[in-house]
Amino acid sequence: MKESMNYKIDEMTQLDWKEVISIYLEGIKTGIATFQSEVPTWEIWNNEHISSCRLVVHLGNKVLGWAALSPTSSKCVYDGVAEVSIYIEKNYRGQGLGEMLLVDLIKISEENSYWTLQSSIIRENTSSIILHEKCGFRKLGIREKVAKMANGKWHDVFFMERRSKIVGIS
Repeated sequence: MKESMNYKIDEMTQLDWKEVISIYLEGIKTGIATFQSEVPTWEIWNNEHISSCRLVVHLGNKVLGWAALSPTSSKCVYDGVAEVSIYIEKNYRGQGLGEMLLVDLIKISEENSYWTLQSSIIRENTSSIILHEKCGFRKLGIREKVAKMANGKWHDVFFMERRSKIVGIS
């Protein structure tokens, strides 16, 4: 895929799973990266994500981050719409890896006929909001107190989307 400095972006495989879940668990523990409270099994995660749009960023053999798409609906009219997940290992945040991953994920999504990418980002997750905006996503609105965490805290979510310029939607 793409190589920059010593970082390399590759397709995610099941062999990456152990490191992917470690990074995912870091995100869960922040309390602002996801509403998930535990990491799923590979089988569950694999069934919930689009197989053609999964990436990891490596430094040597170490996975530093990952990004993937999941379908937003089972209705065929939404076949070109997908939800973004992106996570970077805590010691490597703020170094441009998220942008590298998201740019490549957008490219791969368009190659696979996705015309809209969307993301629901917890309001307090400002770094993720900024990342998405850098990559062409726009805020569509705020869903207030849309989800309640296990600790009882309610969160607002920015609903963001990026429309493909390739598909020619006007």
